[in-house]
Amino acid sequence: MTPEEVVFAFVEAINSRRVDRISELMTHDHVFIESDGEEVAGRERMRDAWAAYFKMVPDYRIQVTETLTRDNTVVLLGTATGTISHEGNLDLENRWSVPAAWRVVVEGEGVAVWQLYVDLDPVRQILERLGEV
Repeated sequence: MTPEEVVFAFVEAINSRRVDRISELMTHDHVFIESDGEEVAGRERMRDAWAAYFKMVPDYRIQVTETLTRDNTVVLLGTATGTISHEGNLDLENRWSVPAAWRVVVEGEGVAVWQLYVDLDPVRQILERLGEV
C-alpha cells in the first residue's frame, strides 16, 4: 500500500470505530501526539486509548477535505466531529465539530506517527459543563 492508502485505511478504521483494525495499522512503536504536544507511545497503549475514547465519543468521525503527501508523510486537512456521551446519551448540546489537521508518518504499511492539530476548547467546555474535567 502507498502511504496515502495506509492513512485512508486508518481513517476508515477510526470512522468505523474498529479498534482492532486501528491497532493492526499501527507500528509497534506507534506514537500519538496530541495538540498540546502530549505523546502516547506504543501500539497497545493506543489501542486502549482509542477504545476508551470511543466510549466517551461513540460517534467520533474524521472528514478529510484535502491531502498533502511528501514521501512517507501525509498531511490531512478537514474536520473532526463527535458527541460526548453523558449517562449513555448523545445529546445535541454535547456535540462538537472543529477544523482539524493531522500529520501522519507511515513506515512500511503501518502508521508510525499520528499527530493531531485541533482546538480542543469546544470539547473541554462540554466536559467542564458536564463536570467531567
